[in-house]
Amino acid sequence: MSRKALRNKAASTPKFEVRAYNRCQLCGRVRGFLRRFKMCRICFRFLSLRGEIPGVTKASW
Repeated sequence: MSRKALRNKAASTPKFEVRAYNRCQLCGRVRGFLRRFKMCRICFRFLSLRGEIPGVTKASW
């Protein structure tokens, strides 16, 4: 199935609760998902470097 179809499938309520899984809202990726931001690590990194996620900055010490 295409990623769009899988995103729709993940958004619907499953028959059993254990069948639910997380998927990135932007690209549809399953792995590397960050629950706090509801997106994958790749989209998170891209948006945070552009400054589009409030409160997130690149670490420097």
